[in-house]
Amino acid sequence: MKQCTSRIVIISIVALFVITVIGIQGDHFSVSRTEAKKAPTFDDLIVQNADQMIADGKHTFRFDTFGDEDWWGGQLQLHKAIAGAANGGIGPGVSPSTALSVGLKVDVDALPQKLVTNLRRGKVDLNDPATTLALLELNAVVGVTGFFDGAGKLQSMGIQCALCHSTVDDSFAPGIGRRLDGWANRDLNVGAIVALSPNLQPIADVLGTDVATVLTVLNSWGPGKFDAELILDGKAFNGSTSGAVLIPPAFGLAGVNLATWTGFGSVTYWNAFVANLEMHGKGTFSDDRLNNAAQFPVAASNGFFDVKNTPDLITPKLAALHFYQLAIPAPKPPAGSFDPTAAAAGEALFNTKAQCSTCHVPPLFTEPGWNMNTPADVGIDDFQANRSPDKRYRTSPLKGLWTHQKGGFFHDGRFATLLDVVDHYNTFMGLGLIPAEENDLVEYLKSL
Repeated sequence: MKQCTSRIVIISIVALFVITVIGIQGDHFSVSRTEAKKAPTFDDLIVQNADQMIADGKHTFRFDTFGDEDWWGGQLQLHKAIAGAANGGIGPGVSPSTALSVGLKVDVDALPQKLVTNLRRGKVDLNDPATTLALLELNAVVGVTGFFDGAGKLQSMGIQCALCHSTVDDSFAPGIGRRLDGWANRDLNVGAIVALSPNLQPIADVLGTDVATVLTVLNSWGPGKFDAELILDGKAFNGSTSGAVLIPPAFGLAGVNLATWTGFGSVTYWNAFVANLEMHGKGTFSDDRLNNAAQFPVAASNGFFDVKNTPDLITPKLAALHFYQLAIPAPKPPAGSFDPTAAAAGEALFNTKAQCSTCHVPPLFTEPGWNMNTPADVGIDDFQANRSPDKRYRTSPLKGLWTHQKGGFFHDGRFATLLDVVDHYNTFMGLGLIPAEENDLVEYLKSL
């Protein structure tokens, strides 16, 4: 009996010891798990940083004016023309119908449900500038921000990256839908919009000309075009043709070296250039290449090669903006928009007989490295190339080509269709493509 009792005591002591050890280990594991949560790995930090950069970059791309309202509202007084005399501005004002007609877009996700319902029922006056002001107060006009006083009067306005490099999917109505960041707005008539400004004298002063000439130049651009080099060299026309070029897309840029039609610089260079010099934000920008009075007389005389503002509202935003843009993928073509069988044949031609992949190297569809070519290499004139420091044209990436067929192809839209582009290279390079092969190649380009 004593032996049995002893065994029970020993067993109890052992069990208690095991339970205690397990408890201690459990507490240790619990503490370890807690400590692990408090101390993320560097891989975790990378992911967290990427998420934050994309969120910050998206906000900058869509909503940041960089302080440019001092130019668009403060100097050009464009907000007064938008509001109209009936709403404290001047002139007839800009109604939603007029705004949509010059390519401005409305973000349907920014509209309250009641307004959406009234729009569907036709109970919203789209011919009243007051409705435009209401949309601006909702921050629903893509790429445009209105600044209102306490009484709801429009005091100023500014623009964002999204003005030119976003559109909408027209899911609600033409010009009204969900945002499509990075897509070129080929409906946007920038020149016509700027020409509404009551005071164009600041632009005339920069260019060293008169307001009448400024108006002539702005009205020559047309939908989907903008002349970024005008404030550098003042060359508004190539003979009788406007010097404005097509607005390019801002998607599918990861891995692509130089940006814009003539490869001025990297994506982040162009962000700084545009935010400071084109949008007229308040930041810092430096490029000694522009301090060349022979090639860039306007830039040199206005000091655009060395811009400094305090506070700097642009530079702190450039990293996240760049990160977000590189994250925007080229959109895939919708089903039924191309012939798959012909596209497969076209892909083979692209990589062999047509010699396209020599420069448009898959899967980037541009040249890795310094993706630039002389005008003679592509068989076109050198007017636009000579307006850039390297005097060359960039090999444009081709993914998502189907999204920006409106307005034509090449920098100035000189080729109306993709078939015209293929025919140009077929003739210029003596490729010997027959019509059926040209058509197959077009279907492949539409499939990218």
